[in-house]
Amino acid sequence: MSELYGRPHRDLQDRFDTRRLADALEDGVRRALRASDQRFIQTRDMFFLSTVDHNGWPTVSYKGGAPGFIRIVDERTIAFPCYDGNGMFYSAGNIAQNPTVGLLFIDFETPRRLRAHGHASIAENDPLLAEYHEACLVVRVALRNIFTNCGRYIHRYRREATSEFVPTPGVETPVPSWKRIDSLQETLPEKDREKAKATGGTLTEDEWRKEFWKGLD
Repeated sequence: MSELYGRPHRDLQDRFDTRRLADALEDGVRRALRASDQRFIQTRDMFFLSTVDHNGWPTVSYKGGAPGFIRIVDERTIAFPCYDGNGMFYSAGNIAQNPTVGLLFIDFETPRRLRAHGHASIAENDPLLAEYHEACLVVRVALRNIFTNCGRYIHRYRREATSEFVPTPGVETPVPSWKRIDSLQETLPEKDREKAKATGGTLTEDEWRKEFWKGLD
């Protein structure tokens, strides 16, 4: 009996004669992080997080930070910070009502990737919160299925620089340009409104969109 595959997966595997291969790959699924898994995750500066919202819709979010922002708590648990982002708290809100998550870690230069499923939780009083500058919450994921994935279709990209918006102790985090849009000023938290005002004033939405899409027209 497979935990990873259901009837639709089996139907397609049988159609394309890959059931034996799929079974062999499932044998490599693990519950705990190997030492190599841990090293890989700890050196990532980004990953993709999949959550499910209150309507049952899946969503995928890019999570980025300085290398090491994903912490290995133990061989079955990882943690990472939740920053304010655009204020939607979409992934965090999804986790609050449905803890099932998927995670995809990618190295675009090698290339290689690692996938995981788990159950996540969020906390404002997590002891790790003090170690994440400007974080609002800490997300912990109790891992369930961990497996490496074929990287042959991953296009090779070379990392150029860490985003200037990654919170760094001792460095003032700049205001993203979209928070300067004039029509959003009354909706921003007071602290963001003051920062936007001090960063060159406001922009019209048309001005912001023109800059955002520059190079595509």
